[in-house]
Amino acid sequence: MMRRRPLRGIQTDGRAPTIKGITGNRRGSNHASVTGFRGRFGRAAPCCDHAAVAQAREIVGFSGAYSSGTVVVKTNERALYYVLGNGKAVRYPVGVGRAGKQWTGTAYINGKQLRPAWSPPAEVKRDKPSLPNVIAGGSPGNPMGAAALTLSGGGEYAIHGTNNPGSIGGFVSYGCIRMYNADVLDLYNRVGWGTTVVVTR
Repeated sequence: MMRRRPLRGIQTDGRAPTIKGITGNRRGSNHASVTGFRGRFGRAAPCCDHAAVAQAREIVGFSGAYSSGTVVVKTNERALYYVLGNGKAVRYPVGVGRAGKQWTGTAYINGKQLRPAWSPPAEVKRDKPSLPNVIAGGSPGNPMGAAALTLSGGGEYAIHGTNNPGSIGGFVSYGCIRMYNADVLDLYNRVGWGTTVVVTR
């Protein structure tokens, strides 16, 4: 099994970093960085959601000048749409950035990891010094959940699963987009490297 370094600096319980390379606007002023990934492929995280949660996604009518295959996050709706075309999209409930930590703009998926290990950035370690340097993929304490889709612009932001399904539907994160584990695995299988992600208010 190929081993890579863990996700570092993905904003979950830490502070929002300065976004680099993503077009558009954001709020928040703190910094973090990403140094790489380590994933374990082929298995879902043990912290999977209840069966009812797996049905949270639905196909809905969707209008807008987006090509099929685009991911659109509507922050105020706390919803992520995967555009199917012909006026349809798959809608997923998500957790989004809390006040002061939200951003808008266009990015691209530049990484896909199943059960990624996660390394808290320096700011998180200062706030929570008891956190280990690396939290293993699939661990109940790993905020990435079942999968992570990292976004261009330095890797500080990602669309990822969660170890706290009760947070979905709220303004809860420091800039990342949280999904139910079942839903992020569904999206993981639909998107590829280079998929466009548009985040709007």
